[in-house]
Amino acid sequence: MLDYTVKIGLVPDVRDLFDFSTRKGIFEPAKGAENKNKAIKYIKENFEDDITEFCDLEWLNDLGVLYKNSDCDKVCEYLREQKVDAIFIINCNFGNEEVCGRIARKMGLPVLLWGPQDMVFEPNGQRFTDCQCGLFAISKQLRRYKVPFSYIENCPVESKIFADGLKKFLSVVTMVKNFKNLNVVQIGTRLTPFKSVMYNELELTEKFGINLNNVNMAQFEDKFKKVMELNCDAINADLCDLKEKYDVSGLDDDVLKKMLNFVYAYKAVFEETGADVMSSECWTAMPLAFGANPCLAMSILYDMGYIVTCESDIHGAITNALLMCASRGSFAPTFGEFTVRHPENKNAELLWHCGPFPYSMRADGSKPKLFNGKPSFKAKNGEYTIARFQGDNGSYTLLGGEFRTVDGPLTFGTYMWAEFKDWAKVERKMIEGPYIHHMSEIYGNYSEILKDFCRFVPGLEYDPIED
Repeated sequence: MLDYTVKIGLVPDVRDLFDFSTRKGIFEPAKGAENKNKAIKYIKENFEDDITEFCDLEWLNDLGVLYKNSDCDKVCEYLREQKVDAIFIINCNFGNEEVCGRIARKMGLPVLLWGPQDMVFEPNGQRFTDCQCGLFAISKQLRRYKVPFSYIENCPVESKIFADGLKKFLSVVTMVKNFKNLNVVQIGTRLTPFKSVMYNELELTEKFGINLNNVNMAQFEDKFKKVMELNCDAINADLCDLKEKYDVSGLDDDVLKKMLNFVYAYKAVFEETGADVMSSECWTAMPLAFGANPCLAMSILYDMGYIVTCESDIHGAITNALLMCASRGSFAPTFGEFTVRHPENKNAELLWHCGPFPYSMRADGSKPKLFNGKPSFKAKNGEYTIARFQGDNGSYTLLGGEFRTVDGPLTFGTYMWAEFKDWAKVERKMIEGPYIHHMSEIYGNYSEILKDFCRFVPGLEYDPIED
């Protein structure tokens, strides 16, 4: 399962001065500590929650700030003991570019850089901190050390700019944390007709450390039969719930129970393999083996936090995982492929698949139905992020962008009509670029987060969908 919890090491720094203990006026350490106290208090009170934790340097010295080069090793040791997932450099006055660079390089984790905006100007012209000035110096030291970093514009800690920047970074850290340890399990073999979903297992492991494992169809058939025997009562209860949510006319209870049993079979594989996400065989082998399709189960599982991507699409499974992490579990992704153009809107396109959209993403006002044994409903309207992780000739890119849904013709399956700024440009990118028609979408705007994520993944380039 994906892990949305993150722990951030707050690293406030100030300038090291020969008269540190007695300094007054510009770069006065006590004034820098005031900035630190205000910022850390605000961060913990407003951003700490069940999945977000912070630690600080209050133990380091009387001011709780880093300024000595000689303290870098002990700070790194502490941050490792705390098992932080990233560090947040808070520049509290002009700062010390060297300690910031050393800490960032030694830790090898995602870095966020920010300093509070100076708001105090005394009548006599005195300033005390010059935080912004120091940010220019620290950023150059990070570049010299080849440390990728995110940045929040110099601003007051209470501002929306700060809140948006920190939330974005928390999402990026969640993505990096999960991606570098991603465990992907494939059930069955690739669908023979779909060479477009081929992937390079060796490259994914060598380049990104992604762990890939397989469960063959014989093993899955055995698992399916065993869990169906163990979960008879639960499946009967699920069947009653299903009939309340869906129009199931034309399907008998035995078939519906098999469709629901896929939920328990997939969950069992998740538990046994430690999978974060799965890619599965679907419409070729599953009906032959079980007399039912797994699309309904995929829809249900997405809302339970389990990702099972259809049509043996490993790159699609990875993309879905990244979008789940970008939202920190707030929304379940859809898996709609580019299918047909809108008959009247030149910039709109049908994003469709035969049933795996999560039930939570259905449009209001209509009851979904099971069409041809698969969920069928329109997705809810709004703004979405679209993405695709793709390998091609040894290079890897993350396609990203945003669209808004529009009205369009009724159709079967799970779908939405997506309007882009310039669909012709998107279509040409699909034809000429490395991407296939399978896309992942998630409710909300996360394209800037996807772009920032790529900063921290060597060998992965961000590719805007409409560029």
